[in-house]
Amino acid sequence: MPSFTQKAPGKLYIAGEYAVTEPGYPAIIAAVDQFVSVTINQTVKVSRIRSSDQEISWKREKNHLLVSGPKHPFRFVLSAIEHTESYIQAIGKKLTDYQLTINSGLAHRNGKKYGLGSSAAVTVATVRTLLDYYRVKADQNIVFKLAALSHLTIQENGSCGDVAACTFGGWIAYTSFDRMWLKQFLQSEKNWLRLLHLNWPGLSVQQLMLPSALQLLVGWTGTPSSTPRLVSQVEQERKGREDAYRDFLKRSKMCVDKMIAGFLTQRPKVITRGIRENRRILSQFSSLFGLSIETEKLRELCRIAEQYGGAAKSSGAGGGDCGIVLIDHKTDSNAIKEAWKHAGIVPLELHVCDEHCKAKGCR
Repeated sequence: MPSFTQKAPGKLYIAGEYAVTEPGYPAIIAAVDQFVSVTINQTVKVSRIRSSDQEISWKREKNHLLVSGPKHPFRFVLSAIEHTESYIQAIGKKLTDYQLTINSGLAHRNGKKYGLGSSAAVTVATVRTLLDYYRVKADQNIVFKLAALSHLTIQENGSCGDVAACTFGGWIAYTSFDRMWLKQFLQSEKNWLRLLHLNWPGLSVQQLMLPSALQLLVGWTGTPSSTPRLVSQVEQERKGREDAYRDFLKRSKMCVDKMIAGFLTQRPKVITRGIRENRRILSQFSSLFGLSIETEKLRELCRIAEQYGGAAKSSGAGGGDCGIVLIDHKTDSNAIKEAWKHAGIVPLELHVCDEHCKAKGCR
């Protein structure tokens, strides 16, 4: 029997973190060339999900999946199966049993994740592989919406920017859809086909191109971060401090909009100034709301990069994981990497997943 395999890349936030959780507030995100791949083989009796170290079996009962084994490690995959199969049934296809196998390159050999959005990547890869398996043609917008619905079912406070990066690839400018609108729609109507073909209020994905004069460097601190926990902390801390929160949103939007203009007009200095400004905005935001966005290692990562002329900041929610740096071709990237190593920071050999990655079959 034939097998069906699809990939989705990891991601790195470049700018606009935290503000992007609000509809209409932009972020810049890059997909990177480390992947989660999902393979499906048809089976006769039992449906299974396998990864390198775990396995569960499941069966369908009234459009829900009954799982035998530890559900938690596969919760995003199971959600993607439920949502994608609901769509597949809605267009008149019959469901079958299959084995789904996951392989991830988004973690270190010691098992620690790099913070490259593995949950989003596995969700997108699962949606893509199921559509391929059931021979359903769907454009990237449908893939994104199915993956976003699947992801939000598990992680309600996300922006789905990571899902967008994993779906569309390359450098993107992203603004999130109105999650309240989506929630109300789902409560009032169950028409999958209509929902997937509607314009979602606030949603925007715009492809960008990094100027050729700039290069992206990535350093990993070795310490994991929890985006849902940090975003939830903001939701609690902002109560009674709406003016300060709205000021942060305004400043973040102004900064990221200027950076997007820098991408569109190919002005490297506008982009690097934006990186430094966004770092300052996040630092003030962190102090105001009692967050730990820039850890000691992230601070050292940035200090070293800036010492050599790079523009640096934390990536994503912070609190660990990765920092990103943009440098021009006059900057000694090897000197930065060596200094990182001496400071206990691991340089990651990542590149943005764009046209080159299409050739690898990730999209």
